[in-house]
Amino acid sequence: MTTAALETGVGPMLRGWREQRRISQLELALRADSSARHISFIETGRSRPSEEMVLRLAEHLDVPIRERNALLLAAGYAPHYAQTPLDDPSMSSLREGMERLLQAYDPYPALMVDATYTVLAANRGIEMLLEGVAGHLLTPPVNAMRLTLHPEGLAPRIRNLPQWRGHLLEQMERQIALLRSDTLRELHEEVAAHPVPAGGEPGDAGAHPVFPFALPLRIEHAGTVLSFISTIATFNTPMDVTVSELAIETFLPADPETAKYLQSLMP
Repeated sequence: MTTAALETGVGPMLRGWREQRRISQLELALRADSSARHISFIETGRSRPSEEMVLRLAEHLDVPIRERNALLLAAGYAPHYAQTPLDDPSMSSLREGMERLLQAYDPYPALMVDATYTVLAANRGIEMLLEGVAGHLLTPPVNAMRLTLHPEGLAPRIRNLPQWRGHLLEQMERQIALLRSDTLRELHEEVAAHPVPAGGEPGDAGAHPVFPFALPLRIEHAGTVLSFISTIATFNTPMDVTVSELAIETFLPADPETAKYLQSLMP
């Protein structure tokens, strides 16, 4: 939580979240069992919300766990949610469970990332796709966005790079708006500045089957073009900042040919 944000006060911060969610004061009041007048007083600083009210409003505004702590600090209360390092002994069962989950997806690629797209774990399917990536991109901490969009990373082998690049940049923009992270903003500026390599498949969208339910990632491996549909899983009711920002991304075969190819590599 920055000094500038603390000086802003909890009222303007809550108003910012409400406006971002496009919810009126009356609607928020009805959801939180309050009154529009009280919500107005909180937002203008005429009334100091209780700790319970801050948490209730944050819940109804779907504020991320990290930002809920920031709201509490701005209101003069202690943070409600812990932020436990992933390597803490108390997180051992979580780490083991996530590792088993990633391994269960083999031979399909899967990885775990944090809020800044730092890769925390990956399975053999991901390692297979990374063959040929420049060594400096694989030096810890490895970042999934750099791996994908850097000219020495996966980008030259992504056959529908303009579409996939646009999807990833939009995803990062949504995360920046949600988490208000300077680190994420700097990462976005960095990867967005990379040139799009020439080549690929002109007219890719029309030359190959269209998947109406999701944009496929089409990537070349050892001369074979593979098609994947990406899915992202997060924790449903996290009570820890670290856990709330973990995500597992899996790449499922978008066609029988891709599934057969992967199974032939990892029997």
